[in-house]
Amino acid sequence: MSSWQTLVADKKKRQQESIPQEWIVSPPPDDVLNVTGFPGQSGLLSAKELQITNEVDVQVLLQKLASGEWSSVEVTTAFYKRAILAQQVTNCVTEIFVERALKRASELDAHLREKRTVVGPLHGLPISLKDQLCVEGLETTIGYVSLIGNYAKKNAVLVDILLEAGAVPFVRTNVPQTLMWGETFNNVFGRTTNPYNRTLTCGGSSGGEGALIALKGSPLGVGSDIGGSIRIPASFCGIYGMRPSYHRVPYEGALNTLQGEDSVPSVFGPLSNSISGIKAFMKAVIDLEPWKKDPLAVRKHWDHEAYQLSEHGEGKCLCFGIMWDDGNIVPHPPVLRGLTMIKDALVNAGHIVKDWKPINHKEMNDTAVAIWGAAAREDFRMTTLSTEEPIIATMLPESNAFSEAAVDTRYPQEGISSYQLWQLHKRKIELRKEYLDHWEKTAQDTGTGRPVDAIIAPVAPYVAPPHGKNRPAGYTRVYNLLDYPVIILPVSQVDQELDVKVPPHEYLNDADREFHQWYDPALVRDAPITLQLIGRTLDEEALVALAEIVDAALRSQYTGDVKACNLHDSLPTTGHEAL
Repeated sequence: MSSWQTLVADKKKRQQESIPQEWIVSPPPDDVLNVTGFPGQSGLLSAKELQITNEVDVQVLLQKLASGEWSSVEVTTAFYKRAILAQQVTNCVTEIFVERALKRASELDAHLREKRTVVGPLHGLPISLKDQLCVEGLETTIGYVSLIGNYAKKNAVLVDILLEAGAVPFVRTNVPQTLMWGETFNNVFGRTTNPYNRTLTCGGSSGGEGALIALKGSPLGVGSDIGGSIRIPASFCGIYGMRPSYHRVPYEGALNTLQGEDSVPSVFGPLSNSISGIKAFMKAVIDLEPWKKDPLAVRKHWDHEAYQLSEHGEGKCLCFGIMWDDGNIVPHPPVLRGLTMIKDALVNAGHIVKDWKPINHKEMNDTAVAIWGAAAREDFRMTTLSTEEPIIATMLPESNAFSEAAVDTRYPQEGISSYQLWQLHKRKIELRKEYLDHWEKTAQDTGTGRPVDAIIAPVAPYVAPPHGKNRPAGYTRVYNLLDYPVIILPVSQVDQELDVKVPPHEYLNDADREFHQWYDPALVRDAPITLQLIGRTLDEEALVALAEIVDAALRSQYTGDVKACNLHDSLPTTGHEAL
């Protein structure tokens, strides 16, 4: 073996040894694609542990922990065991530190018994962390062999804040090498798969979080998002996720790729199986005033008035824009059915839904990629220099990712001048201004006297695709450039009868043709369907409240049958009112 492979073998051995041997069971064979039922069928979890981990409402978990009905030790143990089960079928976890987490949980239980009060708003709750968030004494590799042995000397600021809030960090989760992929594969830990169908990608770069939480191996996790890295895995794995605005959640002390690029920066945000988990995380972090610990964190307290939707008619008769496609790639049938379902649910709940016209989406995507590409390849080369590990060029499993034929074409070979980069920054600001004006002008057409309250859009032109096929991120990346907060909402699952392939449309470009042609409902069997809800910059509180309204409308409309919608019932026509 080469020197880098020796490092990997040692790291994998140490990872395996960190798992309690009594938690290792026989996983289902590889030809069992949907493994979402495996934790309950494994025999490892007791009846109470199943009850604890099947409780998806984070607020209920927090209430039971605060009252002492469930101890932090038993909740942490239950989720830890389920996380290890998730690891055995999807390879989603990187760092495992059982004794440390249970010691923390025991201390929290003792505090509650003795002081009769909680430590903070997240008291006793196990929280998973993307493998960027440094935890004192643990290695942080972000998928690079070259960073094996990189032990943190102190916690990232966000980890300290979560500890102050009473949380129990208990695992770290897998990422792609470089963090700049919409899938999850690296030379250290390998590939993470989708628990709904293991032939499909879990997304990336927070793919480990997506797979873990979908299997209920964590009630609440932290991911990061620079071009869709929270939203893509949340979508492909059928859970809730939030991309906050720049610097609303502290990043100080975390490890990252492209460090120093601050024009379209990465942000941390939550993933969960409930919208209550999204709110609990955001409010807890903001209430602990991260701007006192991170010089870039925005000094903005939790805005209760905004959460009450004071600028959105108090939540009555809202107007949503719905974007059926971005003008570049037309979505597949399951995605269009999801849009139809959410539109029907909102209209039936008394809200207004109008078609949203996207503007400049291709240029916004191209601008963001050009900004990152100014020095991306040099960044990757410098990071891998010490071990000479190969830089991964493709996520396709059947390809040799390191062969000369497998060329990574996402970024240019050479960088650009400072002046050229400044022009990209300038154009980015102009594009943001154009989109702001576009949004503001909708006040003339909504019928509420206000601009559109939020936009509903696909997360991708497809549900979770086979490994290696998640190439365009155009539906998510634009909102990183615009700095709009976004929440992912689960809607349904692929249905073999409803989501049949439709005849070819007038293709918008070669990529549109390619992605239309490979679609087959059997190929994406059981994949979740989700959508994005997009708000305005630094208006996270209002977006959370709007997401609660949309989520409630969906659940009310489709209780008992979330698939009960025919795609062709209400697709957009020229007669639709458009913004």
